[in-house]
Amino acid sequence: MHSRREFLGKLAVSAAVPFVPSFARRSSRLAGGGEKVLKVAIMGLGSYGTRMARAIESCRRVKLTGIITGTPAKREAWQQKYRIPSANCYDYDDFDGIRDNPSIDAVYIITPNALHHDQALRVAAAGKHVISEKPMALTAIQGQQMVDACDRAGVKLLVGYRMHFEPLTLEVLRMRRQGEFGTLRFFQGQSGFRIGDPTQWRLNRKLSGGGAMMDIGIYAINGARYMTGLEPLWVTAQQTKTDPVKFPEGVDETIQFQMGFPDGVVASCLSTYNMNFLDRFYLVGDKGFAELHPATGYGPIRGRTHQGPLTSTAATQQTLQMDAMAGIILDGDTPMVPADGTEGVRDLKIIDAIYESCRTGQLCRLE
Repeated sequence: MHSRREFLGKLAVSAAVPFVPSFARRSSRLAGGGEKVLKVAIMGLGSYGTRMARAIESCRRVKLTGIITGTPAKREAWQQKYRIPSANCYDYDDFDGIRDNPSIDAVYIITPNALHHDQALRVAAAGKHVISEKPMALTAIQGQQMVDACDRAGVKLLVGYRMHFEPLTLEVLRMRRQGEFGTLRFFQGQSGFRIGDPTQWRLNRKLSGGGAMMDIGIYAINGARYMTGLEPLWVTAQQTKTDPVKFPEGVDETIQFQMGFPDGVVASCLSTYNMNFLDRFYLVGDKGFAELHPATGYGPIRGRTHQGPLTSTAATQQTLQMDAMAGIILDGDTPMVPADGTEGVRDLKIIDAIYESCRTGQLCRLE
């Protein structure tokens, strides 16, 4: 049975010349040199929380110091596995107590989409930095409320955009910034897999906020933005549903959507829960192209350009992501592609517009 976790994928570099992002070079230089470490609690100990915890074990600048869970058995198992003191273990009712816990600097929220908003507000009110899995909220309005709350509390808000730190992706962006593709013309993003268990929370609108678009389509939206380096001016979208029982009202099965960018650049994208083998980005300009296939899976990411294949050195995406986020929070680093709350709100505005276009059949213009 295919699942979202099976769908997703690892790391990269260009042609024959190894490419290492600046944050990785810095961490290597400073390792063992007394740099500050970000102390993180994970909220939500499901499959992706488990993957993140394993990745953090390899981090130079991040340490798993706490957990937040509603399942006593998971609490006990994680305490033993990661040697987490009882004082750093919380449930969903009492985690506001992290306010008085100096062993926790930030909370990584890895719960169903509908819970992110309120949980982020509580973490911010407790004076801790917030890292939220994507989508960061159900709507752009909720997302902006999260941004505002973190600003008022004086804490950082980051979103789990791991591809923003993936070396092969960054190499394509470097080439684009240096004009190696010429004038951009077109982007294509395909994101999808055939979802299994019909009782899971991703197919429950109250918990997910939608269907494939909220889960996997956001990769194509975000990818179109970072691959082109542009913000869309308008969207159009069309929904297809073949199984209204598995995908009830408000839970999208397949959506095709188009985006128009400045200077006539256009994007054609697909988000689906009913087709496997869809994980591809393609960018073309008048001087060259780049293709990533797979483009957003857990690994390995593979790619090619008009100059030849892109090669990579294996590394865990989540490890790179978390070390980079430590640099953002502790040192004020600026990544090549933002991973903050404002970035998350931009994606949510596009998702809102896509759903509106599906509902009305009309083109929706974006601010």
